[in-house]
Amino acid sequence: MLTLRPSSARGHFNFGWLDTFHTFSFGDYRDPQHMAFRSLRVINEDRVDPAKGFDTHPHRDMEIITYVLSGALSHKDSSGGKGIIKRGDVQRMTAGSGIEHSEANESKTEAVHLLQIWLFPKSRGLPPSYDQKHFSDDEKRNALRLLVSPSGEGGSLTIQQDASIFASILEVGHTLNRAIAPGRHVWIQLITGAITVNDQRMTAGDGLAVSDETALAIQATDKAEFLYFDLA
Repeated sequence: MLTLRPSSARGHFNFGWLDTFHTFSFGDYRDPQHMAFRSLRVINEDRVDPAKGFDTHPHRDMEIITYVLSGALSHKDSSGGKGIIKRGDVQRMTAGSGIEHSEANESKTEAVHLLQIWLFPKSRGLPPSYDQKHFSDDEKRNALRLLVSPSGEGGSLTIQQDASIFASILEVGHTLNRAIAPGRHVWIQLITGAITVNDQRMTAGDGLAVSDETALAIQATDKAEFLYFDLA
C-alpha cells in the first residue's frame, strides 16, 4: 500500500526569520492523523534567514538527523559536539538522557535550507552523543547512498534505532529498483524534482508511506533529490 502525503497538506509557518514545513505534527501544528510513521517522528523542511537561528534548547530521547541542502548551519551542544554543516553534510545527534543545543545560520548573506528529522530511539536514557559526515552528490547520483544505519555500515552514521536512511539524486530517465524485506516499511521524502514510485507520482515536498509492498521502482520524471527511509 502506497499512501501519499502531499506537500500542500503539510503544516506551514513563516516566522519571518524561519520558513518551515512540517510533514508530521510538530510545535503548534497538530494533526492526529499525522503524528508519525513507524519510528519516524519528524520531518521539518526549514529555511533560516542569514545570521538567524535557534537559541539553546533541550531535547531528550530522540535521534535527530540534520540534512543540509544549501547554505551553512552551525551547531553546538552540551555533549561537546560542534561543527558547521554544509551541502552534503549529515549530522546525527542522540539526545538520549538529555542534551541542550543551538543551531544558527552561519552566513550573514545566504539563507540555509535543511531537513531536520527525528526518530524515536530503540531505548530511553541513552548517553547523548554527536557525529557528522560528508556524502558527496556523486555518491548519491542514480543510486541510493546509505547515510545512517544501526551498525554504521558502509561509512554511514550510526543511529540508535532499527532504521536506515538513504539519499539519492536521480536523473531523468533513470530508475532505481528496490526490494523491501518482509515486515519492513518505507517512507520516501521528495526534496526537489519529480518521481514516480510504482504508479504513484510525487512532486517536491511530497512524502510517501509504503507498507505491505515487496518492491519499488523509483523513476525520475524531472531531476530529483529524495530521502529513502527503511523502517521496522
